[in-house]
Amino acid sequence: MSLDSALTHTIQTLQSLNAIRSEIHQASELIRSTLQAGGKLLICGNGGSAAEAQHFSTELVGRYFKNRRSLPAVALSADGSLLTCIGNDYGFDAAFSRQIEGLARPGDVVVVFTSSGNSSNILAALHEARRQGLSSIAFLGRGGGKAKGIATVDLIVPGDSGRSAQEAHLFLIHHFCDIIDSDCTP
Repeated sequence: MSLDSALTHTIQTLQSLNAIRSEIHQASELIRSTLQAGGKLLICGNGGSAAEAQHFSTELVGRYFKNRRSLPAVALSADGSLLTCIGNDYGFDAAFSRQIEGLARPGDVVVVFTSSGNSSNILAALHEARRQGLSSIAFLGRGGGKAKGIATVDLIVPGDSGRSAQEAHLFLIHHFCDIIDSDCTP
């Protein structure tokens, strides 16, 4: 794919987010109200989506644009020792659900990233969130896959490209951080 073609495709994908404007607003309100009430975000994903989970938590715990108080967010894919322990003892499908079981408290929100929507450990995380009565947000691509409809809010990037879904997910992370930064006082 040429640079011009790739740029055109990415621009079209970002413009297609207008089709899920209502869901984006729902997700931003859920994130904002959770953080304002003292809840935390438990964020997970696999591969490139794990990097997105870590990116989101970094922007919240560290800083995004302005100096403000640190906000509670945990990237569940960041602790290699814990992941290998859970994988060894319970299987990789429990990598995130086991952490949610132990770390989540009422008022927390589970946030998942998956461009396919079909990862077993992501599905288990969403089911654990539901079992605990927690709200959840699913950043999805390619029609949402098996994860579609499980989360409180689905952010399904239109189209069939996993790459484009991840690019749009990063854009949405930054959009949410803009909102959070504008709401938070130092």
